[in-house]
Amino acid sequence: MSDTAMAAPMPGAAAGSPPAYEVPTGPLVPTKLLAIPAVSLAILIAGILANTEWALGFLHVGFGAVWTGFDLFAGFMVGPILKRLDPPMRVAFMKRYGPKMLVVMPTLATITLAAGFQLARKAEFLTMPYPRHWWLVASFALVGVMATSAFAILLPSNLQVLMELRKPAPNFALVGKLSARYGTFAAVAGVTQLLTLIIMTRLASF
Repeated sequence: MSDTAMAAPMPGAAAGSPPAYEVPTGPLVPTKLLAIPAVSLAILIAGILANTEWALGFLHVGFGAVWTGFDLFAGFMVGPILKRLDPPMRVAFMKRYGPKMLVVMPTLATITLAAGFQLARKAEFLTMPYPRHWWLVASFALVGVMATSAFAILLPSNLQVLMELRKPAPNFALVGKLSARYGTFAAVAGVTQLLTLIIMTRLASF
């Protein structure tokens, strides 16, 4: 059985041609992708229970590096390319890219932030005296920016795009606007993570 249904022609489609856009009718997120957060959360719980600097450091650095890479790629590569694509190509890309990012990005953010907090607690960074404590305050401010970008902007924008594309007559202008916003804030999150890396390496040197 097909997981798409025919919809209205998209902007840019030639007159008299078949609709270039098909409405997805399957699950919003492919079931097999749910294994990613399930396995990742299991690893996080194991790392927290082990409570070793190696395990927590591996989770924080490993997942954080992948998160940073995804954000930089989405912000500085995918975003600018999406802005230049014709609506049919942009929609076709988001139909495939969006569900994956809806699962991968929140997972990376959750593991990175949770493991990072546990690592800071174990290394006693949370009780670091001033003036060194200002470095920790700065890192918390940047983490706040990253968490806000990930969970209050990127996740809702991606979800809104996917929900819009499941309508019989999607608002393609809105899809383009939301896709552009996604790319912009992904770039902001990526740069913020690089700044956090500078602070983290400084804290490790104390």
